[in-house]
Amino acid sequence: MTETDPNNPVAVALELERLRGSLEAGFARADGQLALLVQRSDQTDKQLADHEARLDTLERSRWPLASIGALTATAGLAVALWETLR
Repeated sequence: MTETDPNNPVAVALELERLRGSLEAGFARADGQLALLVQRSDQTDKQLADHEARLDTLERSRWPLASIGALTATAGLAVALWETLR
């Protein structure tokens, strides 16, 4: 009986140990890749929240522009009517 004999218990144990090592290495690599994906997802969530906050700030600061434009147009119309009637 040699080490390559499939009926040799020592050969089977060695082969099982090699398979176990390969599986552990593969799982460790997959776990590391998943951790990296989770980290990137967290960073993306933070960037998205930051962009949402900045967009909300821009929208809040923009609303007076329409009101100012309407007031300016109304004032211009009033001046034009006053000049016409004068």
